Amino acid sequence: MPKLLLIDDDEHLGPPLAAYLQRSGFELVQATRPSAGLERLRSGGFDAVILDVMLPEMDGFEACRAIRRESTIPVIMLTARGDVMDRVVGLELGADDYLPKPFEPRELLARLQTVLRRTSATASVKGRLAFEGLAIDLDRREVRVRAGGDGQPGGTLNESRERLVELTGTEFELLAMLAGTPGKVFSRDDILTRLRGHAAEDIASRAVDILVSRLRRKLEPLDPIRTLRNAGYVFAGVRA
Repeated sequence: MPKLLLIDDDEHLGPPLAAYLQRSGFELVQATRPSAGLERLRSGGFDAVILDVMLPEMDGFEACRAIRRESTIPVIMLTARGDVMDRVVGLELGADDYLPKPFEPRELLARLQTVLRRTSATASVKGRLAFEGLAIDLDRREVRVRAGGDGQPGGTLNESRERLVELTGTEFELLAMLAGTPGKVFSRDDILTRLRGHAAEDIASRAVDILVSRLRRKLEPLDPIRTLRNAGYVFAGVRA
């Protein structure tokens, strides 16, 4: 049974949500304070986090930063309805998805199922993708970047110059999707549909741009993802 951690100071939200999700095979544990939630998360055993933005002690953004320093667990952020900036900032910090409050439990369930199914599907893919300066291990879900002697990408493998890239689950899935078919152009809607499992909506285009930008920064000095104006994104890495 997948185990979820809800970090939300609304004590009245957890029990009915737990009862609803239990009918679909999920166990929900609530922490009303971020410090308690982070401590529970460190104990392990959770499959995803549902994180509110408005929290005591620290806001959800700071809590998301703390989670991302230690884990790539899927994070769904709960944001104020209509507050686009909350969602943008959450995505920039590494959240995998967002849901405006108030929300329908069935929509949260659908997004949880999509995130967990996507993570499971990517984890079940076997093999390794190798490009000049970049290695993607689909079994271990690891990404390594290599730099040549002049600090530029590529060159002969040199362990001292190899760097393990810390990616969130969504970032890894995006990279695996693009690198799996080099040269294929993926539109923003294609990416949203593949990663989220539903059609683009709200700030969808902005969300994809943020995700790609974040991934690019983490892959530096490599720059294998190209933007095609009015078309989308394409992986241009050269196979090793």
